[in-house]
Amino acid sequence: MKAEASQFDIHQTITDQIVTAIEAGVADWEMPWRRAGGALHRPKNVLTNNAYQGVNVLSLWMAAERQQFSAPIWGTYKQWQEKGAQVRKGERGSPIVFYKDLDITRTDEATGEASADKVMFARASWVFNVNQVDGFELPELAPPTEDRVELIEHVEMLIHATGADIREGGDRAYYRPTEDYCAVPDRARFLGTDTSTPTDAWYATKLHELVHWTGPKHRLDRDLANRFGSEAYAMEELVAELGSAFLCADLGIATAPRPDHASYIAHWLKVLKDDKKAVFTAASQADKAARYLLAFGELTPPSRPTPEEASLAQSRPDPHRRPT
Repeated sequence: MKAEASQFDIHQTITDQIVTAIEAGVADWEMPWRRAGGALHRPKNVLTNNAYQGVNVLSLWMAAERQQFSAPIWGTYKQWQEKGAQVRKGERGSPIVFYKDLDITRTDEATGEASADKVMFARASWVFNVNQVDGFELPELAPPTEDRVELIEHVEMLIHATGADIREGGDRAYYRPTEDYCAVPDRARFLGTDTSTPTDAWYATKLHELVHWTGPKHRLDRDLANRFGSEAYAMEELVAELGSAFLCADLGIATAPRPDHASYIAHWLKVLKDDKKAVFTAASQADKAARYLLAFGELTPPSRPTPEEASLAQSRPDPHRRPT
């Protein structure tokens, strides 16, 4: 695919892609688990084995997160053909930018003398991930083996009691509504972060996906699209993270709110800053999800006011306080 510079701005395209990905919440800048091979790998070209650089790294990371690609190997349509592989019909490439020297001739207006010069010219290219092709076999990467997570019996019993289909393995965490299952990475991948233990991170991730699991029509019927339109995905992510935070507190997984939760939630509040009631709706839905899940273990969460009640309480004068 080619386009003239006047019709297609590769810089703007990649910038928009990254901004959209961040706003959609698909980029986990500090994931509490290790990716395949022990780290989040820099994308590499299948033909040259060279790592992509600069903004192309961010662009391809975002594309991989958004489309749930599991390996950091990329190539153009032609490069995959050279490796004996074939891009599947209907697959769409991800844009990258590369620069070429362009020879130009400059003419001095005063003297009329011409001189040769070079300028850097940005060109767009489209690459496909190894998960979009047939005929290429990935080398098997062994997952980490050291398990740092301490299993908590009453939490495990509750999760088991839900009957949710939770599949452990790989290096991604997500809920797939079309097949109604949760996926979480291998437990041994969880290292924690600067603000959470591997155990905290494991259960917070698992509970986040379980909150998503409560959403379908045959459970809590959490339809956010009518209320939030194009921001429904962001709202669902906020609901899941708030629900995870509530459950971590209710189940005694963490004795204090994790900065991880606060950072994540603050990010969504920024995205939704134009809607002053959004966080109230999200918190209410998160609380419903937490209570729904706790009921499987016949557990009663501590009484907590609804967001609306909390707001009213803050604005209501204290009857025991003397006027100043």
